[in-house]
Amino acid sequence: MKYYGTLGPACVSADILRRMMQAGMTGIRLNLSHKSLSESRDWIDTYFEAAGKEGIQSDFMIDLMGPELRIGVLPGEMVLADGRKVILGGRQIPVPNAVIPFLKEGQIVSLDDGKIELGVESIDNGKAVCRVLRGGRLTSRKSIALPGCSIRQPVLTSMDHANLSCAREYGVTEVMLPFVRGKEDLQELQEELKKQGCEDIRIFAKIENMEGVRNLKEILPECDTVVIARGDLGNAVPLTELPCIQDQIAEECRSQDKKFMVVTQLLDSMIHHSYPTRAEVSDIFQAVMQGASALMLTGETAMGRYPVEAMKVLTETGSQAEKYLQIKLKKVQ
Repeated sequence: MKYYGTLGPACVSADILRRMMQAGMTGIRLNLSHKSLSESRDWIDTYFEAAGKEGIQSDFMIDLMGPELRIGVLPGEMVLADGRKVILGGRQIPVPNAVIPFLKEGQIVSLDDGKIELGVESIDNGKAVCRVLRGGRLTSRKSIALPGCSIRQPVLTSMDHANLSCAREYGVTEVMLPFVRGKEDLQELQEELKKQGCEDIRIFAKIENMEGVRNLKEILPECDTVVIARGDLGNAVPLTELPCIQDQIAEECRSQDKKFMVVTQLLDSMIHHSYPTRAEVSDIFQAVMQGASALMLTGETAMGRYPVEAMKVLTETGSQAEKYLQIKLKKVQ
């Protein structure tokens, strides 16, 4: 079992990273939707310094921008109260141009992995006046999704190409491609890695929409690991259906002997609290019982108050689940 954290302001000191490794962390992810590899040099150097002091070979994964849609840069944090009116497009909440044609009256808009939900009430000169249906705090570069809409985006952005061109220099061992829709997306990434002389970098395919779920059989041979990315996947289907989708993906991966990772909100409460909920540890247990080969924390380590404690809960719960799974398998044999 592999255990990943996400690199961010909360864990970027060598001491914290070493303690996370001592707790069982085997690799870390850098989200390149927020900073490029070159802009993250100090963070990356600190990570490898910590791994060196621990005497371990720790994986370094980059998460590309890919075809994911995100809002633009905000002047500061926005507090969106229920019932408030906001404008998508323009200066208040900038959105990608590809989104504009799909903003129609009645359209639901999910922000920040569904934490915030807006309803479009009217369109005026390419801008959408929206009512806040589910409020929250919004910051720059958070995800935006329009349930029911298929918005085609390039597989790799110009920033992705720039980051992949120096992946070897920064010690990247794994690359995660968001919103994989079919085998062609992964083949394009393979070609780019080959072009950069990085064929040995392992490919993680994030399943985040129903197109990816439907095309899972053709996706599996083209990647090293499937990622059940429950944030945006939970925007693509009613949230109550998400556990069913997770189980379907896990079953298909097991049948094809393909590794898979489970991510998003495994220990979300530990962003603010030093102790998890019972539901969260049960969620981790269930992921291992389904056959996951890897688990990853995101906001818990990138911006949470308790990155070391969260990693310890993740690895200890995962370890207990692995032991229990082995006992069950022996009984069956």
